[in-house]
Amino acid sequence: MKRGKMSAMLYRIGSFAVRRAWVVIGAWVGTLAVLVGIVIGFGGQLQDSFEIPGTEGQEGLNVLNSRFPELAGASGQILFEAPEGKRIEAYKDEINATVAKVREIDDVMVVTAPFGDENTRPAISDDGRYALGNIQLKKSLDDLTPELLTTLKNFAHSDPAGLTTYVGGHMLGQTSVGITITEAIGVVLALLVLAVTFRSLLSAGIPVGTALIGVGIAMGIMLILARFIPISSTAPTLALMLGIAVGIDYALFIVSRHRQQLADGMPVAESAARANATSGGAVVFAGGTVIIALLGLYVTNIPFLAVMGAMAAIAVAIAVGVAITLIPAILSLMGERIRPKEGTKAHEVSQSAERRTKATMSDWWVRVVTSHPVIVIVASLAVVAALAIPAKDLALSLPGNDTAEKGSQPRVTYELVEKNFGPGVNDPLLMTMGIIQSQDPLGLMDKVANAVKTVPGISKVEMATPNRSADIGVVVIIPETKQSDPETADLVHRLRKQAPEWEKEFGVTDMKVTGQTAVGIDISERLSNALIPFGIVVVGLSLVLLTLVFRSIWVPLKATIGYLFSVLAAFGVVALVFEHGWFNDLIGIGIIGPVISFMPVILMGVLFGLAMDYEVFLVTRMREDYVHHGDAVEAVRTGFSASARVVTAAALIMISVFVFFVPEGSFYVQPIALGLAVGVAVDAFLVRMTLVPAVMTLLGERAWHLPGCLKARLPYLDVEGESIEKRLKHSAWEADHGPHIIRATNVTLSDKHGVLFDDVTIDVPARSRTIIVEPEPLRRRAIAATFAGRTLPDTGELIVCSHVLPAEASAVRSRAALSIGVPRVDDEALAGDLLIIDLGPGDDGYRLAELPLPAQLTVLVLADAPRKIEGFETRTFTPARELQETHQ
Repeated sequence: MKRGKMSAMLYRIGSFAVRRAWVVIGAWVGTLAVLVGIVIGFGGQLQDSFEIPGTEGQEGLNVLNSRFPELAGASGQILFEAPEGKRIEAYKDEINATVAKVREIDDVMVVTAPFGDENTRPAISDDGRYALGNIQLKKSLDDLTPELLTTLKNFAHSDPAGLTTYVGGHMLGQTSVGITITEAIGVVLALLVLAVTFRSLLSAGIPVGTALIGVGIAMGIMLILARFIPISSTAPTLALMLGIAVGIDYALFIVSRHRQQLADGMPVAESAARANATSGGAVVFAGGTVIIALLGLYVTNIPFLAVMGAMAAIAVAIAVGVAITLIPAILSLMGERIRPKEGTKAHEVSQSAERRTKATMSDWWVRVVTSHPVIVIVASLAVVAALAIPAKDLALSLPGNDTAEKGSQPRVTYELVEKNFGPGVNDPLLMTMGIIQSQDPLGLMDKVANAVKTVPGISKVEMATPNRSADIGVVVIIPETKQSDPETADLVHRLRKQAPEWEKEFGVTDMKVTGQTAVGIDISERLSNALIPFGIVVVGLSLVLLTLVFRSIWVPLKATIGYLFSVLAAFGVVALVFEHGWFNDLIGIGIIGPVISFMPVILMGVLFGLAMDYEVFLVTRMREDYVHHGDAVEAVRTGFSASARVVTAAALIMISVFVFFVPEGSFYVQPIALGLAVGVAVDAFLVRMTLVPAVMTLLGERAWHLPGCLKARLPYLDVEGESIEKRLKHSAWEADHGPHIIRATNVTLSDKHGVLFDDVTIDVPARSRTIIVEPEPLRRRAIAATFAGRTLPDTGELIVCSHVLPAEASAVRSRAALSIGVPRVDDEALAGDLLIIDLGPGDDGYRLAELPLPAQLTVLVLADAPRKIEGFETRTFTPARELQETHQ
């Protein structure tokens, strides 16, 4: 939305929500109720598998599905354990009876005999205490019913004096994540942070309540969409975590601005609408950046990840919608009950910075940072470097049952199989090949198996067999290492590299290395390869958006570099916890190893939006103060003091929500939640609230410099609704002083050569005829162009035709005409609301007196010398300035 139009629209939305509060509330609550009903009756099922079309592993699985279905379904394991000191052969009859019962289940395709038969070798551990049977199901992982899994799990039993049976394998490798009381604690902690921030429990409850409504609607939409498109069961947890966090934060920004305005004496209805127009703009911008970053996951070309990003983006979009509609409605109903009482601590901290009578912690902190910027920058960079260095050790993988909950059947079975049969038994590889040209398919598969055995990294070849129609052969390979070990990925690459030679040697076709293990490796590598392109998209987007918002080169560069610092620090801490084991058990993880492959891109996308949120909220106020008075260092201090308290609360809320998804979360979610918690902490407190003011202090006025070639071409984004706030104040001023067509206060303009004019101050009443003497041609031309909206001012406040410059320059240009010299009678310049004339030495002022000027037209003449023209008043700028010869 262009320039100042978004804030005006948000003001209208806020005003409507105030007038029709119950309608708005009813619409949101009704939507939630309808979605809950639809989900109960028609909700879809989430998926527990990951697929990437176009990879060799996935193509191999597709071949198995169509031509070798016996090996295409989900697989499992049934493990038998003899008591300590006894051998498993003593329980052979009991084991065979159990295997026979498993085979009788309708959806079971094959169960291998633990003691071997004509098709399989015995699977007995070296100590003779364990026997292993493999279960092959007819259905894929996503098609398995809870009833089937329960039936299989019921075969597990423990008998200390006799045979113990365990059930595990990929069929129990569910990725779905339940919600526990721990996550609820995070929400309660967020409520406490809000209560301390507002000094009001009633005000604190508003963001939490609205965030939960937004999350409920997002979850309903997601479960309905799951009926039509495949959605990973990890997606709801990401959407829930992100939806609660941003939902509370976005509401915080608007409620905080509303309470500040109430403390300053503004009426409730006007305050709610104006808070929506100002802080609501920052909410829309912040939400938009998060949504764009999440949708940017499509550049990874990984469907399940793109859908996951889209679902999270829906949750964020709903959080934005709730914030700018439901919040104003609730605020209007709360009325005077949330206005801070005068004389209380709540009133003191809620007031705008310029009204406070006592210094705050924010005031002290920014004074320290800006007084010693070099020391602060060096110390901050040292901390970031220390946190980021371990990021080089971050390993990525798709976790298996070794990351399941401690003590669970899948985890215990996995660990026992790994210990007694070798790590690769849990993660076999499959090689498929076309053998239709062979006259001896059994002999051919034996030859291929013997060749495959020679490849380093293979423990054994479990099976090599053709399918029933003898057109496809499959070799089952047991690696020496498990899936998450880099050696297994190396083995997959060696096999794929050797495949073309084997095709020529044995006369087979289309050899592929596949299976769930190979697919997981392919996904991890695709995600790793997508990290740099995605990073380029995010960093590029950051530079473009912040350049538009702040109209500066240094501010976007500084902000983007700070974002990268936060990302690297988050990666480093995740590596310390998950790869090196620091505090691993203390925070309830209990697993050391690679983190889920899509953690980096998810973290980068989400943290990008949050970092831009904090940057905009802090630095926009700094720019507003700089534009007002032109003192760059003082603007850093006052801007920081005005916004730091809210940013602190927002960051603490984010951290509270994210960190409580770690202890009880699945291994899929834990590294993402931990990374986001650390990333937000580093970005908010170390980067935005420490590095940013220090760097801005060193840069001084250079921080706001924008090359002339960009200044004239870039659109102006009014994120914080500054224009509408100034316009409303202008309307109140006009009520006392009458309508004015121009109000300029300390307006300044510079170019690459120096100052064109500075501290220009003047009020021009509507429908007046005014002459201002300005002998210096370049200064005169620059003032005329600026007042007409053709050039954007650097600092100061300028309102022309009731529109604020520079945010609403296009609206000014449509109503204000600029003429070099006296215009002709038929000139279109006479048809607007304002005519600005640059009257130089060669122009005849008498011709201006003869023009048929419309009564409603305001005329401002900038003349080189005093002119006496009937009906015109000669004035000077206030205060008068000595002419400055800045251009020689």
